[in-house]
Amino acid sequence: MKKLFLLSVLLLVFTFTSNAQDISENAIGLRLGDSDGFGAEVSYQRLLGDTNRLEVDLGWRNSNNYDAFKLTGIYQWVFPLDGNFNWYAGPGGGIASFSGKNRFDGSSETTFFAAGDIGIEYNFEIPLLLSLDFRPELGFSDYTDNLGFDIALSIRYQF
Repeated sequence: MKKLFLLSVLLLVFTFTSNAQDISENAIGLRLGDSDGFGAEVSYQRLLGDTNRLEVDLGWRNSNNYDAFKLTGIYQWVFPLDGNFNWYAGPGGGIASFSGKNRFDGSSETTFFAAGDIGIEYNFEIPLLLSLDFRPELGFSDYTDNLGFDIALSIRYQF
């Protein structure tokens, strides 16, 4: 009975380790989206463990009403789906700075926000990572809504 139990445990461990997909140590690229989002963002991901990573994004926007930049940090857990597909989710937050035009009469403001992130990614055989994510953000600013829904497509080089 002990041998059967030990064999079952070893088989289970082998199955999980052989199906686990490697996540790249580093990835850098662009995150492009717009809703109440921020247009273009330079995005960097750093592996922290076997199934988690940190994503840091620096975004900017030049709109009719304001100029702005935003720095976001997201902690992500990554889960394999099928083949080269993964899905990920995690909490985060950041800081944004706005400088008004037209209706905001040149005023400026710096604010903090909380964010969440959920998405799906495809890991190509070449060092390319393509992802689509949804990032709700909760902030308190005169320049944007209190709750923003940011949907973005990202392309990153893995190294």
